[in-house]
Amino acid sequence: MSPQESIREQLAVMYPDAVDAVVQDVEALLDRYRDEIPSARAGWSQSDSFLITYGDSLQDGRQAPLQVLKSFLTERVGSALSFVHILPFCPYTSDDGFSVVDYRAIDPDLGTWNDVEDLAKHYRMCYDAVVNHCSKSSVYMKGYLSGDPEYDDFFINLDPKTDTSEVTRPRNLPLLHEYQAHDGARWLWTTFSEDQLDLNFKNPKVLIEMLDVLLHYAKYGCSMVRLDAITYFWKELGTTCVHLPETHAFVKLVRAVYDAVCPHLIVLTETNVPHQENISYFGNKGDEAQIIYNFTLSPMIVYSFTQGNAQKLSQWASTITKVSDRATFLNMTATHDGIGVRPTEGILTDEERQALCERVESHGGRVNYKANSDGSTSPYELNITYFDIINDPRADEPIDLQVKRFIASQAIALSFIGIPAIYIHSLLGSRNDIEGMESSGINRRINREKLQIDAVVSELDQDNSRRALVFEQYKNLLNTRLQQEAFHPDAEQEVVNLGAGCFALKRIPDNGISILAIISVSADELTLDVSSAGVVDHDILAPEESLSDDSITMSAYQVRWLQLK
Repeated sequence: MSPQESIREQLAVMYPDAVDAVVQDVEALLDRYRDEIPSARAGWSQSDSFLITYGDSLQDGRQAPLQVLKSFLTERVGSALSFVHILPFCPYTSDDGFSVVDYRAIDPDLGTWNDVEDLAKHYRMCYDAVVNHCSKSSVYMKGYLSGDPEYDDFFINLDPKTDTSEVTRPRNLPLLHEYQAHDGARWLWTTFSEDQLDLNFKNPKVLIEMLDVLLHYAKYGCSMVRLDAITYFWKELGTTCVHLPETHAFVKLVRAVYDAVCPHLIVLTETNVPHQENISYFGNKGDEAQIIYNFTLSPMIVYSFTQGNAQKLSQWASTITKVSDRATFLNMTATHDGIGVRPTEGILTDEERQALCERVESHGGRVNYKANSDGSTSPYELNITYFDIINDPRADEPIDLQVKRFIASQAIALSFIGIPAIYIHSLLGSRNDIEGMESSGINRRINREKLQIDAVVSELDQDNSRRALVFEQYKNLLNTRLQQEAFHPDAEQEVVNLGAGCFALKRIPDNGISILAIISVSADELTLDVSSAGVVDHDILAPEESLSDDSITMSAYQVRWLQLK
């Protein structure tokens, strides 16, 4: 199917009574951008990995934070990473950027479009598209409340007595909030907060406006667009308002629009939901999103290290196979948000999830809850740095052991089928920012500390500091990985059962040498019979070590990437 055919097909799902008119508007938009978008490298390989960061995660008080970020990456990280995902960089009013005021502007506190484009000369860039909702201070909301006809029906106005009990709620907050318009009170739909108004995509004007924004990002060097909170995109009373056919049609529409004018651009969906719901955004083996977050992996890694037992992780991972040559997973441990626990539904029991919540709270973190339709609440996400959920901040342990345990947790994501994604605070081995969380009253701030670059560099230059140990070992894994065809996102994976104390994957490229990745989740030494996986040549992480063909010893939390003959 051509992009143009797909555009019409998706618009017929969303606007069955106005297809021709909306198609014309989309085609006019494409004509306007067709010659303005630069070409770029398409696809992916084992050399690709992904950094997630706020534009101001690193600061020096002298330069624009985006300039500080570029200097740090080019001078300290280099080609160990290929993609940089800058979290929302537009002017905003709340939620650390996810309440956008102006989609086409760069927050002046971060820098300028020139700074973003300068980064794009060195790295493939991922931009956030917060299209589900906008700030109440946006031009859209101001125009809507003032009665400007240009913004009629930009938002969803309901009688406050409307039964919305079936609507899935990711927050323990009211769905409707009251706002004063020129002609009286309006009760508007707010999935996330009073300052985040859901846009009404039943109005085709809203669709065209957001497609314009998405093409604007392509014009400014975007190689990947992240569709934030896309789960909740389309609203239909009487349903859960998640994963509706129109939502999937929109993702396919964005894909077709990009395929028409910039086929190199990759669509990434953010859907923090149970695994089977999450993978539905691949569509038919990748005709929808090319990449989805592998949300289940992160909490399952934590569970494995909590138990010293990787059996449940291995059982679930054995269900994960190559999607197609045009679709793959993004494998992360930490992000700017918490660690979602809903993706473990059907894999872990309620009691096992509760044990994770208790671990987080005992390690200084917090748990966010969602509201259920019956009035109850249940855990939604764990707010804590990944270093401190893997390691107990209260424990009197050598830093070398803590770093080794943490790096082992990260190596699982680096070994898994797909593309690895590393949050900047994981790359730098950050611990809980308790002060930032408590002073703001925002649980997620525990893992969003703004770092002074001079202090970070000073720590990185101290050979035995926590940050230096994590950073150098992480870089070593990344630089080793990018040389191995077995870690190509399209290479098959096969879970190998070597015992409960470790997680083992065989990565098998179409043409090339297979690698057996073994990561110990145990504090004990393990002796493993690996003969069932093949004949071992050497450990690419320790090429000088002499190994037996069939019996391998693993120290506590050791990582081995065994090249097979």
